[in-house]
Amino acid sequence: MTENRRYYYLKLKEYFFNSETMMILESMQDGLLYSNLLLKMYLMSLKSGGILLLGDHFPHTPQTIATCTRHQIGTVERGLKIFLQLGLIEILTDGAYYMTDIQLLIGQSSTEGERKKRERSRLQRQKLLPSGGVDICPPNSRVDKCPPILEKEKDIELEIDREIEGGEIAPAVLGRYQNVFLTGQEQAELQTDFPGLWREYVERLSEYMASTGRTYKSHAATIRRWIADDRRKATPPARGRDYSVKDGDTV
Repeated sequence: MTENRRYYYLKLKEYFFNSETMMILESMQDGLLYSNLLLKMYLMSLKSGGILLLGDHFPHTPQTIATCTRHQIGTVERGLKIFLQLGLIEILTDGAYYMTDIQLLIGQSSTEGERKKRERSRLQRQKLLPSGGVDICPPNSRVDKCPPILEKEKDIELEIDREIEGGEIAPAVLGRYQNVFLTGQEQAELQTDFPGLWREYVERLSEYMASTGRTYKSHAATIRRWIADDRRKATPPARGRDYSVKDGDTV
């Protein structure tokens, strides 16, 4: 499994449950239930890069989360409100729940902040997250300055921003079989030109290459060609039409 492949395991630091957020969460009434719910939601989101999806396409609802985690629906609804307040989840523009810290808990990278920044940048390019995001150090923080780790993350974010502007960020890996590669610009252009189709053709391309072993120099160009070919096939040919002008007709 390479660095850009999809991860299916959760990596918790030894101080995970001693973090300020987790201590606040578990100190609440039913806090241990919320802690268990949070971990299960992390695991449910791994295969979708932190987004809670049902069947890889449809956003989870509180009811489906309750069913999959075996928690009461009331516990899930209260937990989701608390997670939003603590910044543990965000609601994307399509209504899906996104686990904000998931990129710090999966796989390996040279820096933790880099992976989190790249994933947030990908979501912002897809217009799933509002631009700007959240402050890495909340304005109502009780400390005078950010902890050293967060200060380092801020430096990393500035560096990643420069890389994004310079086009140096590695292409996104997409598709069910994680074999479709699109740059940020290619992905944004496909989304703009084919908002209701591009994801479908990404999956078609992924499945086709995985089943046949075929490779393409440009996945974006292949997707555009497939869409154009399908549209031409769907357009009925103009046959047997009478374009002659009869007396009294105007042109």
